[in-house]
Amino acid sequence: MLGATSAIAQAAARIWAERGDELLLVGRDPEKLAAVADDLRTRGGHVDTLVQDLNGDPGILAERAATADVVLLAQGIFGDPQRRDTDPDYAELVLRTNLVAPARFLTLLGPRLPRGACVAALSSVAGDRGRAKVGVYGASKAGLDSLLSSLRQRFQPAGVRVITLKPGLVDTPMTAALPKTPLFASAARIGSGIVHAIDAGRDGVVYLPWWWRLIMLVIKALPERVFKRLKF
Repeated sequence: MLGATSAIAQAAARIWAERGDELLLVGRDPEKLAAVADDLRTRGGHVDTLVQDLNGDPGILAERAATADVVLLAQGIFGDPQRRDTDPDYAELVLRTNLVAPARFLTLLGPRLPRGACVAALSSVAGDRGRAKVGVYGASKAGLDSLLSSLRQRFQPAGVRVITLKPGLVDTPMTAALPKTPLFASAARIGSGIVHAIDAGRDGVVYLPWWWRLIMLVIKALPERVFKRLKF
């Protein structure tokens, strides 16, 4: 599990831990990672940790992950909205973290995965159509969507599933600054949806909650001349 200290990843990990599953948690912050691991062990999980940033050398990560039945890729940053679309260096950081690093990791990992394995990666509905308020972030997720689609086609003959997880608005520390609306879901609900999608043998795009698929169908169907005047 990469990005194991994120709220959504922790929610999924708690379910797996309570089932007694073996978990390898990967994260950048050793203190947060240790705290998450301790919590999961008290819930019954068999937990190991690896302190590493996916932006670094993905070789060790790919080697460790190659023996896993399920690889959950939950690393990502939303970024500061005030800097994300105005600061070129900051924009590059968002793209590198959300797209380039996963691409490097999955390029190494894919050929090593055994038949029956599953890769589940956390994308976002923000990647479905470019919007002014999430410009660079949305672009990073759109790129990730395309990458996962190509890997799904590429790995199908090898019997490896690839799930693109597309949550909508989620109440997590990452979105703490955003005003909350009824469209927000809890991290626990999204985590449960992730586990269900993997357990159900899904292989494709999964919206969480499911009704975001309908919302995004409407948004994607809007003519450009109308869409560009909207303020969301």
